[in-house]
Amino acid sequence: MLLEQSVGGDIYKCSVMALGISPYMISSILVQLIVACRSKEAKARTSAKKMNRLTVIIMLLLSVTLAILRLDELSFVAEQYPMMKLVAVLEMITGACIIMWLSGRNKRYGIGGQTALIFVNIVDGIIISLRSVDRSEVVMPIMLSVLAALVMVFMENSEKRIPVQRISIHNIYADKNYQAIKFNPVGVMPVMFTSAAYMIPTMLAGTLLRNMPDNYTVIWVNDNLELSKPLGIAVYICIFFLLNITLSYLIINPSDMTEQFLKSGDSLAGIHPGKDTKRYLMKHIFQISIFSSIILGGCIFASLYLQMKGVLVGTVAMLPTSAMILMGLWSNLYKEAEAVIHTDSYKTFI
Repeated sequence: MLLEQSVGGDIYKCSVMALGISPYMISSILVQLIVACRSKEAKARTSAKKMNRLTVIIMLLLSVTLAILRLDELSFVAEQYPMMKLVAVLEMITGACIIMWLSGRNKRYGIGGQTALIFVNIVDGIIISLRSVDRSEVVMPIMLSVLAALVMVFMENSEKRIPVQRISIHNIYADKNYQAIKFNPVGVMPVMFTSAAYMIPTMLAGTLLRNMPDNYTVIWVNDNLELSKPLGIAVYICIFFLLNITLSYLIINPSDMTEQFLKSGDSLAGIHPGKDTKRYLMKHIFQISIFSSIILGGCIFASLYLQMKGVLVGTVAMLPTSAMILMGLWSNLYKEAEAVIHTDSYKTFI
């Protein structure tokens, strides 16, 4: 449900845009993670053209795979049945390519890039979810959603400032330099992709059940690995913690930050350059990512727990999580728009 709201296609799942933005978004994030895992020298040799080419290749592979899987959800009434399936796959791949083109045009001439498309998708998913239940059943989800949105706004706009000594500054501003790390280091990425990662243990449990249908342990795990059961909730929250901490280290990368300090001659106040700086940064990134995981994970856990207790209807149980993603994306869009406005105000001086 959450993944469909974030990266899914249209309401009826049978148009040329049936795959939605998911192939392009997933391929973009995979390329970013691949580049983040490379050494600093390798990153310097990676051009934007190579990244775009790799993104297109991964996007096409994902589109073909998802389009073939989507065929099981479609009904064909035609004599040339195999040919119609091929046409349907090509149409869905074409839709994914159109979305990629629109995202590229928005990135070049607008703000947000693919984020704007995801934002619209989530708003559409929330409206559909609210329409599917009675008004009396949406009061609690809306209250939780507002609270979760406020928490996300706080996390996105708060940061830890580590004092930095810069060798090029010797005036009154020397004591005002710092290295900022957001309380939510990697934004909404872990929240969005926990749903996708959660599919791995559920698929594994289903595969084991087909191969060992008489094994009571496998049957119990398969039956309880749902978001309405304690085991499923525990696995979901653990996956979120793991993703949030891992991505924080990959995106911020204390090794690269330490090397940058060494090359510039700057240093953290009161910390020796080199290994001590790296250990200090790793410690603080871990603490910040744990704090972020506890706060955001608590919001996710609250809605899932209320669903398990029957307080929330399953259709709107993930509404607070969607609200968190929505506000996280809105914060990024707002900051980008603000940067564009400020840049334009200096054109007369450039």
